[in-house]
Amino acid sequence: MTDEKTLNDTLIFSGTAHPALAREIADYLGLELYPTVVRKFSNDNFYVHLGVSVRAKEVFIVQPISPPCSDNLMELLFMLDVARSAGARSVHAVIPYYSYARSDKKDAPRISIAGRLVADLLVTAGATHVVTMTLHSPQVHGFFSVPTDHLTAHSVFVEHLRKKDLDNAVVVSPDIGHAKRATKLARALDLPVAACEKVRLSDDSVAISGIMGDVKGKHVILVDDEIATAGTIVEAIRILRDQEDVNRITVVGTHGLFTGPAVERLNAVKEIEEIVVTNTVPLPKIHQPEQLKVLSVARIFGEVIRRNVRGQSVGALFEFWPTT
Repeated sequence: MTDEKTLNDTLIFSGTAHPALAREIADYLGLELYPTVVRKFSNDNFYVHLGVSVRAKEVFIVQPISPPCSDNLMELLFMLDVARSAGARSVHAVIPYYSYARSDKKDAPRISIAGRLVADLLVTAGATHVVTMTLHSPQVHGFFSVPTDHLTAHSVFVEHLRKKDLDNAVVVSPDIGHAKRATKLARALDLPVAACEKVRLSDDSVAISGIMGDVKGKHVILVDDEIATAGTIVEAIRILRDQEDVNRITVVGTHGLFTGPAVERLNAVKEIEEIVVTNTVPLPKIHQPEQLKVLSVARIFGEVIRRNVRGQSVGALFEFWPTT
């Protein structure tokens, strides 16, 4: 069976969260992005309608759980339910940004592990397969009871950074918990790696007590999975500047949300040469810092869709797949 004939049974839909990325994924595959109608009734309830028949089709629904997270999550649940109840052969939830991954453990009394709860809701709604990228912590992958492809943007970052002057550069993780991702990037770029010792004080405030590794006077490539309020990034840069004489910094993050005071904070840091993120979430102008560079991950999601439909392995695109 040819690739084209196989993909003829594949339908791609998008919610309202990020139709531009969904269209880019569809274009990569040479497929149409099929229409979805999403609106609210006067009582704030959602109405969701998929514009073509999905019976006996492979249905891929693209919807990051980005702000407004609750609305985008409800849209996604409704679309999954529609596809399942309309007789789709399989229903694939393509979630470039899974925001609830930050709630991955019970670190205080009487709180919900929302990452697991939302994973259960997606399966209950009808998802038979989940595709996502760079979860906040690897254990969240295990919250899903259906096959889940946990992808990485590693290849697009390596491709971009290799075009830069990396003499005297070092890759730095803002905390020990994400050192594995930083190490993978450092090895691909043939650079040393270091890590900060971080303690989170609140949603937008952290304390960094020190840095493990040689970073003094170097060009720092500061790598994180997500940049929300930029509290971690700005505090790490303050320590690097004041204690390690660092004045050249490239910030790299898969998910660039730039919420709250993030843009103001980042624009005020003169040491930042470039902020590199991917297009897993939409970024209106108001949420774009001055030195921003956005890389597309559409081809990664498109390739995963192609391989899933054709029954091929996607392991090499996984977040923690060994670097070869």
